[in-house]
Amino acid sequence: MISRIDLRGDALPEGPALRDLLPRADFDVSAALEKVRPICEAVHHRGDAALIDFAEKFDGVRLESVRVPVQALTDALDALDPAVRAALEESIRRARMVHRAQRRTTHTTQVVPGGTVTEKWVPVDRVGLYAPGGRSVYPSSVIMNVVPAQEAGVGSVALASPPQAEFGGLPHPTILAACALLGVDEVYAAGGATAVAMFAYGTESCPPANMVTGPGNIWVAAAKRFFTGRIGIDAEAGPTEIAVLADDTADPVHVASDLISQAEHDPLAAAVLVTDSVALADAVDEELKTQVAATKHIDDRIVPALNGQQSAIVLVDGVEEGLRVVDAYGAEHLEIQTRDAAAVADRVRNAGAVFIGPWAPVSLGDYAAGSNHVLPTGGCACHSSGLSVQSFLRGIHIVDYTEDALAEVAHHVVTLAEAEDLPAHGAAVKARFGWKVPGTK
Repeated sequence: MISRIDLRGDALPEGPALRDLLPRADFDVSAALEKVRPICEAVHHRGDAALIDFAEKFDGVRLESVRVPVQALTDALDALDPAVRAALEESIRRARMVHRAQRRTTHTTQVVPGGTVTEKWVPVDRVGLYAPGGRSVYPSSVIMNVVPAQEAGVGSVALASPPQAEFGGLPHPTILAACALLGVDEVYAAGGATAVAMFAYGTESCPPANMVTGPGNIWVAAAKRFFTGRIGIDAEAGPTEIAVLADDTADPVHVASDLISQAEHDPLAAAVLVTDSVALADAVDEELKTQVAATKHIDDRIVPALNGQQSAIVLVDGVEEGLRVVDAYGAEHLEIQTRDAAAVADRVRNAGAVFIGPWAPVSLGDYAAGSNHVLPTGGCACHSSGLSVQSFLRGIHIVDYTEDALAEVAHHVVTLAEAEDLPAHGAAVKARFGWKVPGTK
């Protein structure tokens, strides 16, 4: 059901050569870019009319309006299953606890007497958040995007999710209910690249945003790339990934269930087990067969995901070598199921989120750990972070120097300006001292 890659002995290379041996989904954003270009340009020139036409083409429903009536949010919340409401409220509560602690405060450093640099953190003015609505409904993604934006102090928060023919052209009611719980009343029935274009350009009903965040398919990723430079983005999110680093102490039932939990997202989802135990690998193989047969989404998601080139069991000589592999892989989600799991996890350098031991499955992080589940994919954890309060903040340096403080360092400024052949830079300092800079001849 899942392939094996044997990196024992001399088969474990260094650096890029190791990354090239590891499984990865084929996710070509560049190829999709040209297909989304005309969609984005149509939204630019035709606004809401283009959004309505694309909803009919891609979602099979003719909208009267892209903006979701506020009453629809209220109705969705009133009709929500009480158990689901309680779960969403607890997820929101925990997410707020974690993200509130991420807030940054203004800090002033006195560089010299009379000279200070203050770093002030300012939220973006307006964000457009995207909640997918394809194979599954993701109210959890609403929480994971809205909470950090709100805790960062973003003044204007809007959300888009695809229209559903089943619900009269509105986004899924659970999405709407989650928005209502979070106090977000600006919601749009728009999906994929059209939603990103709506936020980037603005339309008659939707003012433009400074930033767009949220997971999505390859078309969402391509649209984000298309608008790079015009708007800020969180990431070009690819298919979800789970990597499990495990030794012979791991429970194969747990490992197999965790691999399946992420494989059920998408046929391109990646499920990777890195282990030094052949016995565990064999037991996980058998568990996969048993558990897959008893679950849902088998033929359209789970089996293609586990059989795909992006999934594998990677055999290594030991946990030390396993750490090298998972750091080279840079998984979106990384579980550590080994002896001294916390100590091993502390040595991990590249992962979107790390889950320690048998009682912290990725599913917990997806919904109710308090952590954020919008995380870097495709190896981007080697250089990027998941969504957080900081994603919505901009650091602004405020420089305040007195005449004496500038005089003390003026000769260094002039020297460096001349070294870079930028004499006007130095002249801007000289002019303040009658063209005779203190400390120079």
